Formats: sequence, structure tokens, C-alpha cells
Amino acid sequence: MVPRSALPTLPVPQSALLEAPLSREPGAGPMQRQLHDRLKNAILDGSLAPGSRLPGSRALAEALDISRNTVTATYEHLAAEGYVRPDRQGTRVTELSSPAPSKRERTSERMARSPAVPATALRLAKISPSPSRADMGAALRPGVPALSHFPLAAWRRSLDRAIRSGGSPALGYGDPLGEPALRAAIARHLSVARGVRCEPGQVVIAEGAQEAISLCVRLLSNPGETGWVEDPGYRGAKAAMHAGDMRIVPMRVDAEGLCVSERDWQKNPPRLVYTTPSHQYPAGSVLSIARRLELIAQARRHGAWIVEDDYDSEFRHTGEPIVAMQGLVDDAPVLYVGSFSKTMFPSLRLGFLVLPARLAPTVRTPLEEMLRGGHRYEQLAMADFIESSQFSRHLGRMRRLYRDRQHALRLALDRHFKVPHTIDGGYCGMHLTVRLPERFDDRKIAADALRHRIAPTPLSGFAMQPMPSDNGLVLGYGNTPAELFEPLVRRLSQLARAAEKRDGA
Repeated sequence: MVPRSALPTLPVPQSALLEAPLSREPGAGPMQRQLHDRLKNAILDGSLAPGSRLPGSRALAEALDISRNTVTATYEHLAAEGYVRPDRQGTRVTELSSPAPSKRERTSERMARSPAVPATALRLAKISPSPSRADMGAALRPGVPALSHFPLAAWRRSLDRAIRSGGSPALGYGDPLGEPALRAAIARHLSVARGVRCEPGQVVIAEGAQEAISLCVRLLSNPGETGWVEDPGYRGAKAAMHAGDMRIVPMRVDAEGLCVSERDWQKNPPRLVYTTPSHQYPAGSVLSIARRLELIAQARRHGAWIVEDDYDSEFRHTGEPIVAMQGLVDDAPVLYVGSFSKTMFPSLRLGFLVLPARLAPTVRTPLEEMLRGGHRYEQLAMADFIESSQFSRHLGRMRRLYRDRQHALRLALDRHFKVPHTIDGGYCGMHLTVRLPERFDDRKIAADALRHRIAPTPLSGFAMQPMPSDNGLVLGYGNTPAELFEPLVRRLSQLARAAEKRDGA
């Protein structure tokens, strides 16, 4: 046994711990927490060396003018965390496996000896930031619905019914694939509204369309396999494929949607093909029926899967709705992805994935292990909202509103946007794409607009391999009242002219 006199101790009168009393100011926190933090930090920065014996509880309490019970409780807490170890000779600082450098060391020396930050996954370097992270309330921001027009009272009633019917059992984990009531309601709605062929057992509830796309990648691809994405196209699909270590091949889009040739199938055969056929995002084109059928046929021939993101399909402004690819032919190799972020509200975080009938039994067990179920009251409320016809009534109101706003935005652009431009889209959804000559820097215009709380997205930011035609602004009209369009467009016109690249500049 080491003699008591040989143990290093902390001389109480000279201790740095006693140089300053604990704070008694309002908001400073309990005495026990203050003392705990002071001792812990001293141990971590090396002021209290391993093996040092702390003052006795009575002596420290008297020196700091606090209760002895406070000191005793603090020592017990530190011992439970492993910072100190009590024995018959007192309370001593434990030997830390990786002690922090002393605060008396020079900062530069300490930083030089600090270990490097552990490396992140290489795939993260492939995921680039979005060109704009504007707040949801900024004008002309794409992808934001008219939240002020959402029927909160009807949604509250659905939530109340969900809580009453679900009761306390709905506080626990549910079916990992989603609430049966919601899966059945979605299957019925998609059959009528979108021509999707599915049974409730093929529907998987996800936390938005982004998670549904990520599930497709995790279930159906292996690292290094090829994924096709539209270019310019949805950045979230690229991020999901990058996170799955896929090799991404950007595929151009034109007025008929995704462009694919026989040479593409031979040179870069894909495992996954991501497409937005009903309303290409962001260009607004519709994938023609000839290209849809050819894509399905080639996917079957090459063993590929098509991920159909039915983006904005519920808000068709001209003619009849475009039927989903998934329902065009029997047993199509298509996984259908949808979300309630635009049709309801973004924070709901409910989306869905419709699996092909022959695939659903194969992936059920992996899905049950990968998912846990959740948002059960919200899922039950969404099922009630659909079955009570509130959802279809809400969609009808929003179609009329967005149609009127799109028309008003077109008029404002025609009257007040005094730079050369063309407009894409407008037949569906909540945004228009304004293409600009290359001399107008779309990223600078968007950055300058943010200072005025106007949030268009630069079209070039959607492209992996930008071309001169990928220059323009994506203007959302869902969240902006029509009476604001004229002053907003006048301001954008001024900013565009200011961002024009002059010859020789």
C-alpha cells in the first residue's frame, strides 16, 4: 500500500479551485453543477493531475461557502462518470487513457500534437451544396406550397380522430412498412388519380420522397453500379446515389423528357434509372409515351429498375392528368415514388414507395429490419384525410390557385422582365423555368435576389454537366401571392441586367 503521505494532494488554501467563489448570480445554475463543471474541466485540461487527491468534502465546502452535501454529491457524480475514484485515503483523480494536454501548454504546441480529425467517407465529397438555402418564406422559392391556404381546421379534426382511434397503442412502434390504413388509402387514391396498379402490400411509407429514393438505392444497387439521372435534374436523387456509392451518369433532357439512345444502353447500362416523367424537374417537360414505353422495354431487356418520381403530378393545369409510367404495362420494372410535401405541407415528412408486385415479397424482410415505423398518429390522420375526401377537395382548390398564379406570373414576366428569355413548363406543378442567354449569370442573379428576400434557384445548379442552355432561373409561384409578381419580376429584371457579362469584361 502506498503511504498516505506519499500521495499527491491538492493544497486547499492555494488551490486554483478556490481562487474564485462559485457564482450566486441568477441564471448561473445550481452550485452542484458549477462545482462539477469546474472540477471536470480541471481534470480534462490537466490542472488536476492523475493521482491527485481532492480536498476533503468538509474543507472544500468551507472554502467555497457551500453545503457539504453539495460537495459530496458532486464527488459521487464525478466518481460515477469515472473522473475520480474514492478509496480509504480520499478521492483521487483517475488516470485517463488519453489525457488532455495541460492548459499551461502553449496553444500552438497543443494544436500541433492534436490528432487529425478522423476521415469521413469518400462519397461525401461527391455531394455538393445546393446553390440556394433560402428560408421557406422568401418569395418565388421553388417547391414551397401555398401554406397559408392549407385547411388546418380539417387537418386538426383528422388528427383528433386519429388520436382517439389509435389511443395509447399508437405511441409504440407500428408496422415498419407503415400504417395499414394509410397504405390502403394511398393504394386506392393512386389507382383512381394516377393509374397506378398496386395493392396495399406493395406500398411502403417513407419519410418523404427523398427517403423513398434512398430506399430504392439501398435495396436495388451495389457499390460501383451505374445510375442514370436527368440532367439538369433533382439534386436529391444524385445525393442518394452518391451515398450508395453508385457511378452516376447524367442524361440530358429535352422537350420530350429524358433522352436515351441505344448507344447509352450499350455503353453505360444502368442498374437504376431515375426520372420525373409527368413533370420533369426543373425543366417542366413531359416524357412522351413513345419514350416511356421504350424506357420500360429497355429496362426489362437490361435488367434495370426505373425509379419514377411522380413530382408535382397532382397539379396538372392543362388537359387530363398524365397517367403514371408504373401503370402503363403489366409487371413494369418501375418503383413509384410520391410525397405529401407539396400536396399537404413539407414538415409532415410523409412519402411513399410503391414496389413492383414481384419485388415486394423479396424485400419485405430487409425493409422490416431497416425501418422502424413512426409518425403513427400523422399516418392515421393522413389516412382519414384521404378517406374523408378532404384530400381531394384540398387538391382541387390548390390546382385552381396554382393555375391562376402561374398565369399571373407569365403575364408579369411578359410585361416586366426586360431581358431576352424563354419560359419552360407551366402545364403542371408550382414553378416556371426561365432560360436566359449565357451572358446573364444565373448564380449571381440568384445570390443578389436573396438580399431582397427573393429566392429563385439558378438553373445551372441542377446540372452535373452544365451546357450553355442550362442558364436561367427556376421561379416558384406556390408560396407567393399573385399581386406581388409584378414588383418582384421588375426587381429580378433589374438584377439580371446588372449581372449581364459585358464584352471584354
